[in-house]
Amino acid sequence: MTKSVDSRCRIIDRRTLWNGFINLEQITLEQQMSDGSTVRLVREVHDHGRAATILLFDPERQVVVLVRQLRIPVFMQGEPAYLIETPAGLLDGEEPEVAICREAMEETGYRIESAMHLFDAYMSPGAITERTSFFLGRIDISKKVAAGGGLAHEGEDIEVLEIPFEEAVAMIGTGEICDAKTIMLLQWAMLNRTALAA
Repeated sequence: MTKSVDSRCRIIDRRTLWNGFINLEQITLEQQMSDGSTVRLVREVHDHGRAATILLFDPERQVVVLVRQLRIPVFMQGEPAYLIETPAGLLDGEEPEVAICREAMEETGYRIESAMHLFDAYMSPGAITERTSFFLGRIDISKKVAAGGGLAHEGEDIEVLEIPFEEAVAMIGTGEICDAKTIMLLQWAMLNRTALAA
C-alpha cells in the first residue's frame, strides 16, 4: 500500500494486525475537515492487492462463460455459499492482462490470446485496498483447450458454466448472480451490445 499525496490527510501510524491469507493493518491518520479543523481517525484496512476479472463472451452463440465457486464470507451470511462469477484473481506481480489471461485458463480452460481492457474500479474502498481491472475476452466455446476448474493445490474447486447472455443478465434480477464484478461486466455488455456483436 503506497502513501497518499493528498495534503488533506496524513498517516501517523501503521500497525499490522494480521498477515496471513489477507493483510490487515490498523491505520491512524489525521484528516483536515471542510471547516478547517483536524481530526484523528483510526481505521482497519484490508490490503488485498490488485486484481483483474474478465467477461468471456462468445459473440457467435451469444453465450458467456462464468464460474461457480465457494465464497466463505457469503456462507457466513447465511446465503448460498457458491457464487456465480466472472473469472478473476490477484495479479501476483503480473500485468493485469497477463494475470487475467492466466486466471481465465486456470479457471475455465479457455485460452485468451488478448483481453480488451474496459475500466478499473475499487470494489469496496471503505475498507479494502483492492483495485480491479475489468476485461472482455471474446471466445469460441467450441475451442476449449483444458478442463478448467482452478488449481487443486490452492484449494480451488470451480465449476465452469456456459450461460446464454440474456439468461445471465436476467439472473441479476433474480438474485442468482449477486457478485458485484459480474454484475458490472454484464451491465457493461448490455450497454455495448452493438459493439460486441461486431
